[in-house]
Amino acid sequence: MNKMNKINIGPSFPLYPMPVTLVGAIVEGRPNFLTVAWISRVNLDPPLLAVALNKLRYTTRGVQEHRTFSVNIPGVDLVAETDYCGLVSGKEVDKSGLFQVFYGELKTAPLIRECPLNLECRVVEMVTLPTHLLFIGEVVGAYTEERFLSDGKPDMQRMKPFVFLRPEGTYWKLGEKIGEAYRIGKEVPGRR
Repeated sequence: MNKMNKINIGPSFPLYPMPVTLVGAIVEGRPNFLTVAWISRVNLDPPLLAVALNKLRYTTRGVQEHRTFSVNIPGVDLVAETDYCGLVSGKEVDKSGLFQVFYGELKTAPLIRECPLNLECRVVEMVTLPTHLLFIGEVVGAYTEERFLSDGKPDMQRMKPFVFLRPEGTYWKLGEKIGEAYRIGKEVPGRR
């Protein structure tokens, strides 16, 4: 019998990998963007996202003030700009000219034209955590271009999103498809 020995590597190890996004908000009258990997879909209908932002971040102030934010999914061609948005604070650097900005239904959730997928969200709940604020936002609009769709659905091969690995602190592009969700499990021997 093959026995696997598990090692406790500590409680701060995050879920692996994490999507890389640019969260946008209006702060002091101008668009600002922050690189964020602590994000997840948390409800189907209505569509809700949870985004954790450090309380000290400049963007957090704009989300609190306007109760709106955007989630922009960059492609691999924007990896340097995306990383830059996490390195510098909007308090010191005006990041509003870094991208072409547009607005959807919500006029205080700046969206990035260069990103293949953009979501505009209205805050429905805010949870105060020890170091972060967890914003739960309802997606009120999702924007893309025809070139990023296949059969009317977002195509990850065309969008080329990337992920963040921690604790290494590295970005990785997505690999190949390995199976169809809700189908491959039917191949498990002895399933009911």
